[in-house]
Amino acid sequence: MSSSIAFRHARHLSTTTAAAATTSTTATISISKAKSKLKAEHDPDKVLEIYSSVSDRYISPLSSRYAQEYTVKRLAKSHRFSDIESFLESHKNSSKITQEPFLSSIIRSYGIAGMFDHALKIYDQMDDLGTPRSAISFNVLLSACVNTKQYDRVRQLFDEMPVKYGFLPDKVSYGILIRSYCEMGLPEKAMERLKEMEEKGVEITAITFTTLLHAFYKKGMGDEAEKVWNEMVNKGCGPDVGAYNVKIRNIQGGDPEGVKALIEEMNNAGLKPDTISYNYLMTCYCENGLMDEAQKVYEDLETNGCNPNAATFRSLILYLCKKGRFETGYKVFKESVRVNKMPDFNTLKCLVEGLVKREKLKDAKGMSRTVKKKFPPNLVKAWAKLEEELGLAKVEVGDVVANATG
Repeated sequence: MSSSIAFRHARHLSTTTAAAATTSTTATISISKAKSKLKAEHDPDKVLEIYSSVSDRYISPLSSRYAQEYTVKRLAKSHRFSDIESFLESHKNSSKITQEPFLSSIIRSYGIAGMFDHALKIYDQMDDLGTPRSAISFNVLLSACVNTKQYDRVRQLFDEMPVKYGFLPDKVSYGILIRSYCEMGLPEKAMERLKEMEEKGVEITAITFTTLLHAFYKKGMGDEAEKVWNEMVNKGCGPDVGAYNVKIRNIQGGDPEGVKALIEEMNNAGLKPDTISYNYLMTCYCENGLMDEAQKVYEDLETNGCNPNAATFRSLILYLCKKGRFETGYKVFKESVRVNKMPDFNTLKCLVEGLVKREKLKDAKGMSRTVKKKFPPNLVKAWAKLEEELGLAKVEVGDVVANATG
């Protein structure tokens, strides 16, 4: 489908003409099916077609936003920014444009696409569109600014927009501002804004404290991080699981017993360590060469009420490869495929190279078939080149059989 045809769908989503133009393959799919198809589809024109086929049937604002943002991500990945503009601007014709959350979703999508000037433009148009303005849309605008790494502009907008448009920043607004200072490596400046929050009676959340905690640790200012931790405790804002994970992260690579002690402390405090907590423990064991202990953490995740995520599989497979445990790495890979959490290209490259080196050609070939089914087109092309380099493309059936029986 050409771009112009796709955007004809996007501009006339609520008309019978658009409905007629939608292909029969997508005209009757359910919203839940559309979400799964959006996630699996990499062709931006087809993504647009899927979106247009169900866009007028979204009841949940969250589902609608998910579909819109996924469409924008696919277009952005293909560098089709003029198409993104056409797609999002068409939403201004909707009767929902006077609803602040609906308009905010457009601002958010522009931020995801890295098109902050467009996000700011539509924010400034809210009066003309008849959309009320509050901290809701302002916070989305600030987030779009952070997403595009324009941290200096966050401070500028924070100081200008509330005065210009007559509303008050809330705890989320301040949280985003503090994050922008931290991203710039200026946690000391962020602490000044924290004091401003206290003076104005704005609630300081555990998320804001955790952002500061991470920034001070990242800057190597452990003593200041501890002060933030103590202040968080004294104000009754936590610490929560996220804050503990930041602290755990900053002893990763050190003594695994220290990580275990913090996880135990979390349990004693009535907090439930999550997958990220156990990932840090697992990686800490890996970095200390304790692979059996690391695998035990992985195997016990379910017992501890957690599920492995992509980072779990990436870290474990990578360290198994470094230790030459390629057969075990392949078993972990198969599990990652089963739960649809397959690691990145470079991790799997290490694994397949190791399998070939160990002459596990059947496993290597099977792994390649799976990767090519799961990877997006650009990575499939790179993987095919890797296959050629490793000689996998030339492996004969007889070789594979011999390998399996040898």
